[in-house]
Amino acid sequence: MTSPQFDRYLMIEDVQQTFKTKKGPFIALKNINLNIRKGEFVSLIGHSGCGKSTLLNLIAGLTMPSAGRLICAGREIAGPGPSRAVVFQNHSLLPWLSCFENVYLGVERVFAAGESKKQLQERTAAAMALVGLTESQHKMPHEVSGGMKQRVGIARALAMEPQVLLLDEPFGALDALTRANLQDELMKIMAATQSTAVMVTHDVDEAVLLSDRIVMMTNGPAAQIGEVLAVELPRPRDRVELANNQHYQDYRTAVIDFLYRKQGKPALAAA
Repeated sequence: MTSPQFDRYLMIEDVQQTFKTKKGPFIALKNINLNIRKGEFVSLIGHSGCGKSTLLNLIAGLTMPSAGRLICAGREIAGPGPSRAVVFQNHSLLPWLSCFENVYLGVERVFAAGESKKQLQERTAAAMALVGLTESQHKMPHEVSGGMKQRVGIARALAMEPQVLLLDEPFGALDALTRANLQDELMKIMAATQSTAVMVTHDVDEAVLLSDRIVMMTNGPAAQIGEVLAVELPRPRDRVELANNQHYQDYRTAVIDFLYRKQGKPALAAA
């Protein structure tokens, strides 16, 4: 039997987010309650404007909730910190630093007080190896592909050993083949690190392939959690084998049904 500490590793309790606008208060999220287990991969999916990224920013501590609270590993989230690392759709690499130096910069900020320069370099090199970039680590960002840039962003986040990895449509700007390859790499990385992850996505297939649970958001304003779907597919997962797996198709159908029929808008995910 698992400890309650691990079953409720990340807790979102009665969270509401209201923004001030020229037209008055805008309620983006209302009554959000969710518990995420340690080592779990959770996807947030819904139509544009449903507050997915707003919720991710709250978990990251980039914004504070108007009401309610968020707790990670027993501590209330009161601002950004290395315990929660974010991978954005835009890799946000510094163009004047090499790929290695971009990762090292984050490592240095988190671990410099307690580790030598050699240890920091070793930690950075290990993160680059984890995402398969050892041979390209000293190249400049303009010398590598979009997919490799995003790998650097993932390496930078993982190198900080976060308690929770947050991904905001990390593969949304990539072509289909690169996206598929990185999804496969992410599954291997998550298996190796046993990290807890929360990902925002518009892609139904991506959500089903990667997730342990899919949190489906209602349309905004005042968006809420509409349904939570447990994806009980064995790991490791192979996308080719899953293509003809009836359980995979059933999960996919359940998400599409929620987006198309229950929310009354065309889904933004690829059908």
